[in-house]
Amino acid sequence: MSELELFLHPGNLRLIWTSFLMTASLSVLGCGIGFLAGFFLALMRNPRIVPFAPARWFAIVYTETFRRIPFLVKLMVVLFAFQFAGLNVSLFTIAVTTVALTAAAFASENVRAGLESIHANQWDAAEAMNMGGFTALWRVILPQAWPVMIPPSMTYSVGLVKSTSIASQIGLFELTYAARIMTNKGISAGLAFGTILILYFVLVYALNRFAAWLEVRLATTRHRRA
Repeated sequence: MSELELFLHPGNLRLIWTSFLMTASLSVLGCGIGFLAGFFLALMRNPRIVPFAPARWFAIVYTETFRRIPFLVKLMVVLFAFQFAGLNVSLFTIAVTTVALTAAAFASENVRAGLESIHANQWDAAEAMNMGGFTALWRVILPQAWPVMIPPSMTYSVGLVKSTSIASQIGLFELTYAARIMTNKGISAGLAFGTILILYFVLVYALNRFAAWLEVRLATTRHRRA
């Protein structure tokens, strides 16, 4: 009971809530920026949209490189890159940048697979109707490709949310770091880490529900257009 009273102290509850908001912000902002960047990287790899070959080479090299580097290594590289550039940025900015760079590489591959899942005849038919590359993409290809893109992208985003705990290695105040602080205060590891386990589940479950809603929403839009 004494340990529970210590755990429920307003200071500790504020600690947990603040770290949860930090983790949620890091996850949503990093994955959101990363998906947008990955979407444009995938477009750069499509010769029907971007015929400039060096742009395709850059997108391919970036995607293949960043997909193969561990998250912790990328985190340290980003940290030292900011320091080498003489930029005094917050740890949150460093973590968001790392998450976004990671998410962009995997989102690029998922979006590319989604675009290539649509038969080439769809592109040809759109071009026969005098649609440009971006018009055909928006009005013909994407409504059919969303169901292929979203599930793997959201699945990886969920995994990336769990990887944000590694940001505690550079001192970012997120859920894992908060659990370590509570154990240093005398709260048992089972109670401290059990609490953040539940909070990670809440965050991941919310993302999964959002992904399910998005799939239904886009599918409804696709059928309505048809």
